[in-house]
Amino acid sequence: MNDDELQQWVERVSLESFGRPFIHKATFNGRLKATGGRYFTKSHNIEISPHQLEAFGEEETEKIIKHELCHYHLHIMRRGYQHRDEDFKKLLAYVGGSRYCKTLPERAAKAPAPYKYKLVCRSCGTEYPRKRRLDPARYACGKCRGKLFLKNA
Repeated sequence: MNDDELQQWVERVSLESFGRPFIHKATFNGRLKATGGRYFTKSHNIEISPHQLEAFGEEETEKIIKHELCHYHLHIMRRGYQHRDEDFKKLLAYVGGSRYCKTLPERAAKAPAPYKYKLVCRSCGTEYPRKRRLDPARYACGKCRGKLFLKNA
């Protein structure tokens, strides 16, 4: 599917689900991997991840399109278009859009980074695992307020 076909698809979904036209631009963005799509408030354009279409098909991608169109139409109407707004939540439920996109298989298979460091309390011995190195002098123990030292895990 190319950008022209996506544009037609978004325009069709907008008319069918919202009863309002989508008069801006919809494109694919291959760099979107952690998110299914995004809406730009300044230009009113929408970008959709082609990876979601490849991995999960048209049904899930249409839910993402509906999500982005909720942002679009609510913003145009000067109503609550952000995720936390009640207007957004109600409209999203009404049109059947997805609140969150599914995680791509290549991202889900990636193991989380192991803990390389531990902050250890000198007083009570409580350990705080950390992935990054940091300055223990800037922190205190959450249990006893004692001094911490850094240790390799």
